Amino acid sequence: MEAVREMQAEGGGGLASSRVWDAQEIDADFEAFLSHLRRLEPPADLAPGWVHSSEYWLVDGETYLGRADLRHALTPRLREYGGHVGYEVRPSARRRGHGTALLRLTLERARELGLREVLVTCDTDNLGSRGIIEANGGVLEGEFQVEGHPHPLRRYWITL
Repeated sequence: MEAVREMQAEGGGGLASSRVWDAQEIDADFEAFLSHLRRLEPPADLAPGWVHSSEYWLVDGETYLGRADLRHALTPRLREYGGHVGYEVRPSARRRGHGTALLRLTLERARELGLREVLVTCDTDNLGSRGIIEANGGVLEGEFQVEGHPHPLRRYWITL
């Protein structure tokens, strides 16, 4: 909960998005929150256009550092925007190598799923994510403007 509040104070997205998550509601029913995060895990029966995904948290003892969402396949939209992996590190834990470790560990899970190549995207101006992806072997496909997204994106492929 500290991390959610920290990220919301920063105005972040993902778990920090106050448009999606209400910190008081999460705190009141944490189990429901966890169930929501796990709703796309196999063997969930998914609606058309959705893919199975797995949620992973990076923790140090009792301290939540960040999370990753591993999508098991790509839809046309995920191929354009989002990719196989989305991740975030709480602000107070950034610039300490946690993002690089989080992506590396998530790529190990992707390999266990049988994926041979993984797409990871980030905004062109997100130098931290660019460094994390490149440190994990990301090869730049290019920079693209995606309709509905305010910033150009970089698409990287990582061979597993």
